[in-house]
Amino acid sequence: MLENELSYKIIGCAMKVHSELGPGLLENAYEECLYYELRGLGLRVEKQKALPLVYHEVKLEAGYRIDLLVENKVIIEIKSVEALNEVHFAQILTYLKLMKCKLGLLINFNVKSLKDGIKRVANGI
Repeated sequence: MLENELSYKIIGCAMKVHSELGPGLLENAYEECLYYELRGLGLRVEKQKALPLVYHEVKLEAGYRIDLLVENKVIIEIKSVEALNEVHFAQILTYLKLMKCKLGLLINFNVKSLKDGIKRVANGI
């Protein structure tokens, strides 16, 4: 399945979670529910995937973790904040580069309408 097809399914599941829970919860609540919905579609999903940093041939366990990785192709970074800012975009772009993935979804569940909280981030590999 291509990244665009996956993103369509992911967004559908995120909208389902948001419509049932609404804004105001902690990020891990949305992560668990989205993980449940995506697995229900039969997708391969890893949560809190460790992301080591390789620097000059040395693998550093720097504590970075991807919220959700779908089919080893799409990274999902979940937020529950008043507003997304540049550091959130930088974070997901860095994860995309380190994982050599093409597409990431930055999803802020702390919004009235989830369509305002979903941002696609592309890595020009």
